[in-house]
Amino acid sequence: MTVSDAPIAPLAASFVLAPVVALAAFMEVLDLSIANVALQNIAGELGASADEATWILTSYLATNAIVLPMSGWLATVLGRKRYYVGCILGFGASSLLCGLAPSLAILVLSRALQGLIGGGLQPVSQAILADSFPPARRGMAFAFYGMAVVVAPAIGPTLGGWITDNFDWRWVFLINVPVSIALSLLIGQLIKDPPHLIAERLRLSASGVRIDYVGFALLALGFGFLQIVLDRGQQQDWFASHFILAAALLSAFGLISFVVWELRSEYPIVDLRLLANRNFALSNALMFMLGFVLLGSTAALPQFTQRLLGYTAMEAGMVISPGGLALILVMPLVGRMTGRIDARLMIAFGLAVAAWSLYHMSRFDFSVDYWSIADARVVQAVGLGFLFIPITTLAYVGLPPEKSNSASALINVSRNIGGSIGISFLTTMLQRHVQAHQTALVAHVTPENPTYRALAAGLQEHFMEAGSSGQSALHQAQATIADTVAKQALTLSFLDNFLLLAVIFASLIPFVFLMRPESGAQS
Repeated sequence: MTVSDAPIAPLAASFVLAPVVALAAFMEVLDLSIANVALQNIAGELGASADEATWILTSYLATNAIVLPMSGWLATVLGRKRYYVGCILGFGASSLLCGLAPSLAILVLSRALQGLIGGGLQPVSQAILADSFPPARRGMAFAFYGMAVVVAPAIGPTLGGWITDNFDWRWVFLINVPVSIALSLLIGQLIKDPPHLIAERLRLSASGVRIDYVGFALLALGFGFLQIVLDRGQQQDWFASHFILAAALLSAFGLISFVVWELRSEYPIVDLRLLANRNFALSNALMFMLGFVLLGSTAALPQFTQRLLGYTAMEAGMVISPGGLALILVMPLVGRMTGRIDARLMIAFGLAVAAWSLYHMSRFDFSVDYWSIADARVVQAVGLGFLFIPITTLAYVGLPPEKSNSASALINVSRNIGGSIGISFLTTMLQRHVQAHQTALVAHVTPENPTYRALAAGLQEHFMEAGSSGQSALHQAQATIADTVAKQALTLSFLDNFLLLAVIFASLIPFVFLMRPESGAQS
């Protein structure tokens, strides 16, 4: 008897099934960020510009975003086990193509294929765990999954930098090949489609599988162009660019039309009607904000250390690594607490702790040391550890088992899109705030300001003592002050972003209690 044949997964088997399934999701989520730090090396070897190299990331994100919401439908129609194993093997094969790519064009196409095939790994992994474990033991199962999808983006840049520095950028992709082969063999032995999914697939086969071509086209149009807008908007000054404006309009048209079409369709590829369940709708909103803050802060903190404190890419990655370790330690504890403590209280506690840590980050200055930053990240990680599992657990309460594939697809879409929007939004706010702060600071840097005169005179004297002429020393003093102003403006902008994230998380706490508690949740 396989693990999923049993109505309740045996305790011993849970320590095999959950980690293996989580590892498949980990592999796919890791590739969202592992290639980021290797772009310069890739561009140099393949003769591409830095801007062209970013399509290596955009192509993966765009196709991943397209297939993610429809993965539940694909798993139902094709058979979940068949689709899942196919995704794992296909991901490995496309990773091999990426690692062997002789040109940028082939690498971009291979990355698009990798994102398209791998898009089903996250939601199907979560659906397997939801079906294989009873509600009382889902917490521990989701702990493994949570560690995978939350820790992977945090360690991706560090791992990618280490591989690139010590081996070759191609191994960033080739490392997936042996892992995918091993996982496919293990998954083939561990899981089996549950009876309700087999019955649903037979029913669809008997009545004739109807492919919603219109829904698929609108989904591809909406999510594909949305990801391009989010990924490249800031580089091209958002709507000042005709390309970004056109992409945004096409995305809006596709997504709005998709929602209308799917709600009217008899055989939708994405079951949006699940959002009529209050708990599920609120869980998706909270998961969206979790992705927004998690990935937004994960991208911002290394930038802060590199641009202002002079850290290397590896050192910047090491700043957030202790947070990943904290998540690994906290999530099993939260998994054991789930079902014993009101999940809403756990979510509220997690939001409060994470908000406090982000507020603490907003008090950083030039003198902040490594451990102060790492400690703040650890506290944030502890708070985040109290969010993922309770939110996911409450999302499934009240939903029929046959909807687990569709539910997993939607909740993973919410987290991923939230992360993409968070990174894009914070990047834009950083640039806008830098301009505003610099304008405000420059207004005080005038000869009429006695503080400025004293500072300029002191610096000029310092440079003259070092051997510069009077005029040259004056220019050096002015350049030093201008550099300090620019650095201060950038610092204030980063701190603004950390404070904004803290306020967002704190403001979500009252909405948590609109959810029904686990024991009383209904559709």
